[in-house]
Amino acid sequence: MVKKSDKKIAIVAGALDLPFLVRDALRARGWDVFVIGLKNFYDSRLNPDMVIRIGGGGVAVRTARRMGIKNVTFVGAIGHPNLSDLRPDLWTLFALFKILKNQRGYDSMAVALKNIMKNAGFNVVAAQDLAPELTFEHAGILTRKKPTAADKKNIERAIDVSHVIGAADIGASVVVDKQVIAVEAAEGTARMLERVVKMRKGHKKIGGVFAKMTKPGQDLCIDIPAIGVDTVNAVADAKLNGIVVNTKTCFVVHKDTVIETANKRGIFIMAIDE
Repeated sequence: MVKKSDKKIAIVAGALDLPFLVRDALRARGWDVFVIGLKNFYDSRLNPDMVIRIGGGGVAVRTARRMGIKNVTFVGAIGHPNLSDLRPDLWTLFALFKILKNQRGYDSMAVALKNIMKNAGFNVVAAQDLAPELTFEHAGILTRKKPTAADKKNIERAIDVSHVIGAADIGASVVVDKQVIAVEAAEGTARMLERVVKMRKGHKKIGGVFAKMTKPGQDLCIDIPAIGVDTVNAVADAKLNGIVVNTKTCFVVHKDTVIETANKRGIFIMAIDE
């Protein structure tokens, strides 16, 4: 029998639309959702149950404990915080020390945060496991356009390179057109694609693929891959032929619109189990 407290969950919400989608999907599945908005990042339309600054984790922890919440999930983008928001309380200061001690890459820091939350009595869960409908659940081509033989070779190369940089905890995204055009680092996926757009500006449609793959051994409870309409448009603007992502682990923000936009822009989207 599932205890009522086991169906309580806190969403720590950053920017963009993903917190809305996760909140609504979990509520539809019977979860009692408590939304914690991160100041200067969350969308005000989200109407969170409480708001904290990034450095104010202690009050959120105490509130969640008082409410009997044991499950936590992190969703939404986080940019550069204001210094006043970063000013840590004692709980967050301890957490930051542990996280920075493990600063070898995003995944290592995410694992450190997960362990801190576990030691504080919380179960950090992957939102995509609770709401798999927000991902591509099955492998295959999701668009009218299909990859060509040349695209398939680029896809194989992109997957191999993604695994190499992912294993080193560098990034999760790569652009390949016979050779490696760009890899994601600390700049993030959007900035990487901006570089490719500028690089290819003024050229005719060239080809190539964009791959956003799960890192080998990646903990997907915090640093969650995602694509959206902006990703599709950037890939098309970069004169690439398509997108490759993993099934079940990569959020697709507004899935139907993503597929519709890809069809309009003439690129393919492929989901793979690998």
